[in-house]
Amino acid sequence: MTAGATAVQGGRWRRAWAAIDERLGLSGLAYPVPAHANGIGYILGGITFFGFLILAVTGVWLAQFYSPTPSGARESIAYIMNTALFGDVIRGIHFWVANLVMATVLLHMGRVFVTGAYKRPREANWLIGVGLLGVTLGLIFTGTVLKWDQEGYEALQHNTEIGELLGGFGFWFTPEFTTTLPIVGRLYMAHVVILPALGTFLLIAHFLLVKRHGVSPLPAVADAAVEGTGPAPEKGGSTFTAHLVRMTGFGLLILAATAVLALVWPAGLGDRPNPAIEVTKPWWMFLPFYPLEDWWGLTALLWAPGILVVALILVPFVDRSPWRSPRRRKWVIVIGAIVAITLIALALYAGLTPPAAHVQEAAG
Repeated sequence: MTAGATAVQGGRWRRAWAAIDERLGLSGLAYPVPAHANGIGYILGGITFFGFLILAVTGVWLAQFYSPTPSGARESIAYIMNTALFGDVIRGIHFWVANLVMATVLLHMGRVFVTGAYKRPREANWLIGVGLLGVTLGLIFTGTVLKWDQEGYEALQHNTEIGELLGGFGFWFTPEFTTTLPIVGRLYMAHVVILPALGTFLLIAHFLLVKRHGVSPLPAVADAAVEGTGPAPEKGGSTFTAHLVRMTGFGLLILAATAVLALVWPAGLGDRPNPAIEVTKPWWMFLPFYPLEDWWGLTALLWAPGILVVALILVPFVDRSPWRSPRRRKWVIVIGAIVAITLIALALYAGLTPPAAHVQEAAG
């Protein structure tokens, strides 16, 4: 191709881009962000978002073959694994990405906590993050039930028992709510409609607030600005488009890694439900509460997570100092570390002890 032809083609691309940008304003994505926004600690939220996109796409594919009824749920999973086009691989990707998303949500919240990024004016975004944590846990729990194997059935038993413990507040979680649709069908609706819709709303609000307040500054820089010993935190140094490219790169890496995991360690399917036994344990993100149920009964699954959620909600309102650096917030960091270590220790203890029967009545 001659230089003249290349210039003509380049001019066409520029005109096409200008026409698209005039209508969609894509160039607005190149707004400035701090250079540290491209560090792994500050890109965990973007990686989580990309993980949610993978879960949505793979979930839509899996939904084409799933039957949300007690008689057909497990058999449709077996069909996905053994017959549906790419079913086993896509289900494996869905399974492994769900685990990675849970991990990145926790790591992202941990980074925000350690760096004090929940402080004024970002309190609302912290609360949105707590909401997204709840949505993620809800998606994983309902996804477990939808397998309708022994593990899923025992999870549903807990769902039903907790609903009855809540009395009038838990009516939606019990089979008595309606006789026209089995509870597994309602949890399927929660998994594919209610929770994704709520998560989408929270994500949009989260992104708008990040755009409004900007990426949180590095703690040392923010503290120096408060003391007057350093300049105001930088608002530039990179662009959001560069951040987006880096986030997409990590997202594609996650997709590739989970595809390999799906081929090497496919997502399993347990035995058909047997209401007379209780022999499974929950996924790792629920394990810290498993010993509490051993020691204090099913009510521990209400008050323990409730206390933890309230504590998370109160974080930005209790820690109201202007300081961001962990060394200036030692008491907050120590309390957070104690809570984290306790949860990890409980999870390890639960993983090393044999399963115990907790629920006495079978779920309907």
